[in-house]
Amino acid sequence: MRLFKLTLHHIRRSPFQSTIAFLTVFISFFLLNSFIFLNRGLGNVLNYFETKPEITIFLKDGLDEGTIKSLEEEINAIPQVREIRKISKEKALELYKEMNKDNPLLTEMVTSSMLPASFEVSSSDPRVLEVIAQKFTSKNEVDEVIYQKDVVKSLLSWTQIARIFGIALVVIFFVISFLVIFTLMGMKITNRKDEIKISRLLGASKFYVKRPFILEGAIYGFVGSFLGFLVSFLIIYNLRQPINNFFRPISFIPNVSFMEVVIMIMEVLVGVIIGLSAGWLGAKRYIKW
Repeated sequence: MRLFKLTLHHIRRSPFQSTIAFLTVFISFFLLNSFIFLNRGLGNVLNYFETKPEITIFLKDGLDEGTIKSLEEEINAIPQVREIRKISKEKALELYKEMNKDNPLLTEMVTSSMLPASFEVSSSDPRVLEVIAQKFTSKNEVDEVIYQKDVVKSLLSWTQIARIFGIALVVIFFVISFLVIFTLMGMKITNRKDEIKISRLLGASKFYVKRPFILEGAIYGFVGSFLGFLVSFLIIYNLRQPINNFFRPISFIPNVSFMEVVIMIMEVLVGVIIGLSAGWLGAKRYIKW
């Protein structure tokens, strides 16, 4: 307890330097936690498309009911087609209004005549969907065919870029956090060199003198990582409803679960390890015996 009080006293003695240390660790773990949630969300999107093989065939305007019925029968005649959903212009408008019900301006500007009719075709065999996509793309009655395989490829590409960028950014800030705490320990040891000399003359051991600096680094790591997690968690979950509405029916941000507790514990442990390491190495480097 006495060591802890002494360490807090040392932190309060240099508020500007201590704030910089807390802030760099905070930013590092804020970015880390935000990246983890983004990665989980992108994983949910990919999983949704990968587990529900489907293509959407958009029809050109002006087709009569007989032509549309003929196209539907042609699709239905293909083996292993599991389900065909016919989406009329009116139904497309209903779905559009449901997806954008929180934004009345968007729903007022769109009419059924502006939206295409379509078929949503699903199959348990993705190869069948690929055949359908190739066959119907060239038809005069078809405006566009969207195959989820292409969506998955595009999402996978963007996910890989986001992961590489996120990991690089987090690693950079981890290194900065370590160097800031390490340098800060050096500055504080230099400023307190007279106190350290007196402690030596009174018979204090080398480890005894190092302890406050090591603990101070751990406190920076603990507080910065915990606050970084907490703030990013609160921001993300306050935005959960509008984000999930945007990605509907996919749950981009899931409900709070035990996983969040595990992530928090792991992040705080990493923060403490970074702080301890920087404090210990700083004390080892700058305390001359």
